[in-house]
Amino acid sequence: MSEVNTVASPARARQVPAQVTEGPSKNSAVSWAAIFAGAAGAAALSLILVILGTGFGFSAVSPWSMEGVSVAKIGFAAILWLSFTQLAASGMGGYLAGRLRIKWAAVHTDEVYFRDTAHGFLTWAIATLLTAALLTTAVGTVVSGAASAGGKAIDTVATLAASDDGNNEGNHTIGYFIDSMFRSAQPASEQRSAEADTPSGEVVRIVLQALRTGNLEQQDERYIAQLVAQRTNLSQQAAEQRVATSFRQLQTALDEAETSAREAADEARKATAYAALWMFIALLMGAFTASLMAVYGGRQRDA
Repeated sequence: MSEVNTVASPARARQVPAQVTEGPSKNSAVSWAAIFAGAAGAAALSLILVILGTGFGFSAVSPWSMEGVSVAKIGFAAILWLSFTQLAASGMGGYLAGRLRIKWAAVHTDEVYFRDTAHGFLTWAIATLLTAALLTTAVGTVVSGAASAGGKAIDTVATLAASDDGNNEGNHTIGYFIDSMFRSAQPASEQRSAEADTPSGEVVRIVLQALRTGNLEQQDERYIAQLVAQRTNLSQQAAEQRVATSFRQLQTALDEAETSAREAADEARKATAYAALWMFIALLMGAFTASLMAVYGGRQRDA
């Protein structure tokens, strides 16, 4: 009996599984090499897709009705392309991070799931920062151009009012109405000689001062009318009527320009807000996709 027990004891000892005691691991739970590899792949794919989208014209969004394509026409396509870019790049980066990580031995399944999710999220975060760094100049130009387009247009009226010289390019509107005051029915040769003596600079300064105050003083109106009467052979009354009419038309034109500029600025502000909102949603989808694909890649790695 002793011999049997002696022989059977090693067999029973082999049948009892050894209990694994997991001590503190010296290895990090984060596979940074896999994360940076996935982030590099995601950033590269994202950059390629952004350039491709630019080639397709998805970046040609303009808040101005006369420039490029309107936001209403191209906004939906741009949103779809942005979402596709995030899903494709983040998904590939997360999958690479999960598939290339080290295999964690003696780690609970829930812990593996958490680590893979964290790897996917970190891959997405690094890839997003890398892409933002690569596109800082281009994105900054587009965003600042859209945001400041309306402000520059509104400043046009202020530029006209602040200028004391009628020869600047920004004063074409005022110059047109002032020229219309001195327009006469004389022959072309005589009219050219009369135009050479027209005190346009003085009249422009008077008109700019009237635009600042919002009213053309009666004495200024009579003075300009005298100049107009001298060069057009109109009566003083007819010249004063022409000056008053031209000044009202100039005020109306500038008011309409300012209103249009404010409306365009408001449209630019709304377009920028919508773009930021959809970019936020697309980035959230990218983070979720990267985490999900990292779990999928990690399971294939362990299998």
